[in-house]
Amino acid sequence: MWDLVPKPLQKNIIGTKWVFRNKLNEQGDVTRNKARLVAQGYSQQEGIDYTETFAPVVRLEAIRLLISYAINHGIILYQMDVKSAFLNGVIEEVFVKQPPDFEDLKYPDHVFKLKKSLYGLKQAPRAWYDRLSNFLIKNDFKRGQVDTTLFRRTLEKDILVVQIYVDDIIFSSTNASLCKDFSKLMQDEFEMSMMGELKFFLGIQVNQFKDGVYVHQTKYTKELLKKFKLEDCKVMTLQCIQPAS
Repeated sequence: MWDLVPKPLQKNIIGTKWVFRNKLNEQGDVTRNKARLVAQGYSQQEGIDYTETFAPVVRLEAIRLLISYAINHGIILYQMDVKSAFLNGVIEEVFVKQPPDFEDLKYPDHVFKLKKSLYGLKQAPRAWYDRLSNFLIKNDFKRGQVDTTLFRRTLEKDILVVQIYVDDIIFSSTNASLCKDFSKLMQDEFEMSMMGELKFFLGIQVNQFKDGVYVHQTKYTKELLKKFKLEDCKVMTLQCIQPAS
């Protein structure tokens, strides 16, 4: 992912830091403790350290349409995410300081020349999107003209649809075997995790049943109550009184 090299002259050396966070599930329970090395991208200069940074982001309306499509076709939506997604983006001529507390004892003044992207870099989202979209297109997927985060692949009468949001991917197909093939395709190329039926995406909880899909935001509501310290408030029920006829 990087090479340890002497500090180059007249190059901006970007600092690094460790970020620690907990990953939660749809119930708000801690499922994983994460430590992530992040570049201090605020020190980057536009036109010198980076050029293009824009990466398309899926709109919430697109997710609702995809859920509606799945309901109407009686198919199941699945979900996966790419571990350390931004580390898969390819970049050039970016130098960062050695991670705090992990400096090389022989070469403490050397820096890392990155081969792939790093969280925190301005160009990281774009580099990852380019890597993923090019990989899908190479494997016969067509990118949406209106929604460029939507990809589809058609095989005879069956269709496989894929919606991406940074490192989260949801997908479904009218043929279950296509979903299995897509899972294997992604696992062969990237390190994947959390594969299974779609349950939680962009703050929306999804419960899929044979007779329909139940969408709610229970976790989001609980977080709002916790934020404003209203968890222990008394529940009140409002009743509507019909006017006399």
